[in-house]
Amino acid sequence: MEFFEPNAKPAFKEKGIVPNDFSFGELPEDFDHFEPYLMKSFHRLPILEKAGIRKFFSGPESFTPDTQYLLGETPEVKNLFTCCGFNSIGIASSGGAGRVTAEWMINGHMNEDLFSLDIKRFQKFHSSKKFIMDRVTETLGDLYGMHWPYKQHKTSRNQKLLPYHDELKKAGACFGASGGFERPMWYSLNGDEPKYKYSFNYQNWYPSAKYETLNARKNVGLFDFSTFSKFDLKGEKTHSELQRICTANIKNEIGKSTYTHMLNEDGGIETDLTVVCMDKNQFRIVSSAATREHDKFHILKYLSKDVSFEDVTEEICCLGLFGPKSREMIQKISNDDFTSENFKFGNAKYINIKDLKVWAQRISYVGELGFELYVDSKNSLELYKILVDGGKDFGLSHCGMHAMDIMRMESGFVHWGHDISPEENQYQAGLRFAISYKKNVNFIGKDALLKIKDKKLEKTMAMFTFKDSKPGEPLLLHEEPIYLEDKIIGRTTSGNYSFCYDKNLSFGYVNSGNSIETLKDKNIYIEVEKKKYSVEILEKPLNQKNYRD
Repeated sequence: MEFFEPNAKPAFKEKGIVPNDFSFGELPEDFDHFEPYLMKSFHRLPILEKAGIRKFFSGPESFTPDTQYLLGETPEVKNLFTCCGFNSIGIASSGGAGRVTAEWMINGHMNEDLFSLDIKRFQKFHSSKKFIMDRVTETLGDLYGMHWPYKQHKTSRNQKLLPYHDELKKAGACFGASGGFERPMWYSLNGDEPKYKYSFNYQNWYPSAKYETLNARKNVGLFDFSTFSKFDLKGEKTHSELQRICTANIKNEIGKSTYTHMLNEDGGIETDLTVVCMDKNQFRIVSSAATREHDKFHILKYLSKDVSFEDVTEEICCLGLFGPKSREMIQKISNDDFTSENFKFGNAKYINIKDLKVWAQRISYVGELGFELYVDSKNSLELYKILVDGGKDFGLSHCGMHAMDIMRMESGFVHWGHDISPEENQYQAGLRFAISYKKNVNFIGKDALLKIKDKKLEKTMAMFTFKDSKPGEPLLLHEEPIYLEDKIIGRTTSGNYSFCYDKNLSFGYVNSGNSIETLKDKNIYIEVEKKKYSVEILEKPLNQKNYRD
């Protein structure tokens, strides 16, 4: 009999290291810790109550911080690959793990979505003894515990706090951890406790997400983007090397930004990011919080020593103002020109807000008019207070990551790690606009794309809405089967409820032979909890606002 208790005890707590002579060793028995779980087992298997104990074995188990194992090349040592951390499931995982490790070593990359197992999902702070010792008391129980949607770890939190963390907390933020940062997922209403109440159906944060998304579409929402990864590249060869690494034609003009991807040699999408030219021979790359080490590794893998690379994620904070009143609001707190004629979509420039120097970018991941405002971390609290105070006359509301995720889906924007990954190419994902064959550069993955370009696609990204929609009925996540009549033709990759359009919304891929055009008048279903729901395929995103004007 073995237990995976929800509140485990860390071994070797005093010194924090495993003794060299501990191989096949045992720990002192702790019946007080063991007894509550033994008593509960009697209800499941009554015969145990009369069984004796011949051997009481107490030995340590090893667990990673998220119970997933570690695969792939390490970011610190070139050509050092990991295949370890199997958390009691090594035999069951060995066949697949061995295969992908071999392929990874041979090819130097993977053509499957394995980020949840990639060692580069972790950062250096994850290796601290205190972090691990606190976290493993929880993750052992997670292995066989209930895998709730949106579940957050309770242990080893507050590793990285934003300068205005306390202000966000006062505003009612419920925090979630990403890349070590505590970032607001949603904001409580009417004094309710900002805490997840886990469910496989209706979510307790839905009222907050409804308020936040509706208000951002009507007035203006304040989003925190400081946790996004930020890399500064400098040098005379920076632009030419970015052209070689990126698929899009990177704009080499100060204040111009470019949405692009970086691929592996087989055309799989390795990164999803924005590149902005900040000065002559100086560019900044912005990508997601969770992929910081993964994206950094991929960039440095192909970047020469002629280009300096600096990770400025924690030195620079970013606050986003988005909504139809965002231009009017920012014009009130700054004397710079924000008119569409002089601050076009996709452009960026330094502005002054009060006495603060701020780098403002006019781009949008939520499908609304708005600005990303970058400022030195030491000045971010002041900027935050200015924005909150200045937004009082414009109906400003705080908006969390759930609101951002819902709004990006309403606008038809994909997310790396769900909708795109090394398992997909840009043609399959409907992102061919981010490919430039006109630039005279043999960028990484170009040869593979040229072979794919004129071939029949193996799968195609599509958007779906449910004909009968209610929040949480059903709860949409990802990996739900997509049916044409009674045949599975694909799987979903993202799911949300749109409060602005009163629709259950899913993204997903349909297999070869199916397309938006051929499926739009067919009987399509998405299965959730063994129930098939009738859905409609969308030819255009729900949100059709022209946020570029």
